Amino acid sequence: MSKSITDKDQQLNYLKERLHMFLEVLEAIDPETTSIEDIDRLIQMINDVEEKIEIFHNRDNLIDQ
Repeated sequence: MSKSITDKDQQLNYLKERLHMFLEVLEAIDPETTSIEDIDRLIQMINDVEEKIEIFHNRDNLIDQ
């Protein structure tokens, strides 16, 4: 299992990298040949980033208490 990211700078870098990957995938997609599965994968990528944001936010709130 991977180590938890608790440093705010590391959290931000992780999120930036994930969003950068999403943008690269989005730019590579050909609208004429994109399948529903491709769109589902994009949605899942965004959901994963959103979930990490929530985890980081909750973890930060616990640390700040």
